[in-house]
Amino acid sequence: MVRLDASDPGFEAAFTDLVNARREADGDVSRDVATIVRAVRVAGDGALRDYTRDFDGHDLDVTGWGVSRAERRAALDGLDRELRGALELAAARIAAYHCDQKPADRDMTDAAGVRLGARWNAVDAAGLYVPGGRAAYPSTVLMNAIPARVAGVGRVTMVTPTPNGEINPLVLAAAEIAGVDEVWRVGGAQAIAALAYGTEQIRPVDVIVGPGNAWVAEAKRQLYGVVGIDMVAGPSEIVVVADGANDPTWIAADLLSQAEHDPTSQSILFTDDAAFAAAVEQAVAAQLAALATGATAATAWSDNGAVIVVPSLDAAMPLVDRLAPEHLELALDDPEALFAKVRHAGSVFLGRYTPEAVGDYVAGPNHVLPTGRRARFASGLSVLDFMKRTSFIACTPSSLAAIGPAAVALAKAEGLPAHAASVAVRL
Repeated sequence: MVRLDASDPGFEAAFTDLVNARREADGDVSRDVATIVRAVRVAGDGALRDYTRDFDGHDLDVTGWGVSRAERRAALDGLDRELRGALELAAARIAAYHCDQKPADRDMTDAAGVRLGARWNAVDAAGLYVPGGRAAYPSTVLMNAIPARVAGVGRVTMVTPTPNGEINPLVLAAAEIAGVDEVWRVGGAQAIAALAYGTEQIRPVDVIVGPGNAWVAEAKRQLYGVVGIDMVAGPSEIVVVADGANDPTWIAADLLSQAEHDPTSQSILFTDDAAFAAAVEQAVAAQLAALATGATAATAWSDNGAVIVVPSLDAAMPLVDRLAPEHLELALDDPEALFAKVRHAGSVFLGRYTPEAVGDYVAGPNHVLPTGRRARFASGLSVLDFMKRTSFIACTPSSLAAIGPAAVALAKAEGLPAHAASVAVRL
């Protein structure tokens, strides 16, 4: 774990190293993914069958390629009542939040008499990738599928790796609640390729969304353009800005909530209280000893964690913007002044009683967020990721007469006489 003090002479260089540190796989991953993508494009189901046998340890022809609607319904009906209620509450809140994101069509006539506007439509089909390796994430099913449904996507297809052919019933129950149309027992880069190109069994989609490991992220990167994607997501991360009035055990739990995801996750604390920083470090150590995911979290904290003491919390905010974190907690009684200074963050959690984990499940905004400093230019998953805008124009003889001569002049200046003629003949 890195300990930094903004008053130290070497702070700027050390912090710059922290900002620029890469936690994402590369090198052989890109080459391996290109091989997998090419194999799926050429061999289709045969490649999926081989890769699933090699990576997940089961034969799709035996365990079944897809999960039937009856199986999904049975998984939902078999849930503990409290757990089912929690999933349904989360689904309702996610749907309500995303309904407000739907854009309005536009249709107006300007001063020249030209009718202008735009119409929004959902994509025909969306593919959802749901991780199935280290853990099962029913919340990810809800966060990916519900915005697609709200957008009006016609077909929602889900792929998920199933080690030894097994799939968590919670994931199936979440898929049923969210209205997923198809669930396929394939994962990894090969599943992304199948969604992009289609195979004998899996029909291609227009957009692929959802988090995954380095191979999944690289496959999405390589296939962007064949299909749309939400983002290229990397390891999870959290930045917490906290004053000394916090309970250090609360802040330690918040830091570990991301560290337990993966050994490459990152948790960073900014505080203006050195004694509080030390207390949080002690609390992290104590909680790690009792945490079921302690081995993963301890590696992430040791390799990628940081505690940074700053002269004031105001001074922390430019540093936070340089990190452009996926998750940002402002653990203060009145966080608004600091929140006003935030320019780059995937999602911000305001106040002492808003842990990041509440956003992972039931708050409403999407938990699929930009990582690896991509919050500088990207946003979290939304309804807009499943929609596209078509503009339209309608001229009358009088409105074309008003603006057409300028178009003719510009077309001639660009050396495009046919462009000029197509307008001029109508004037």
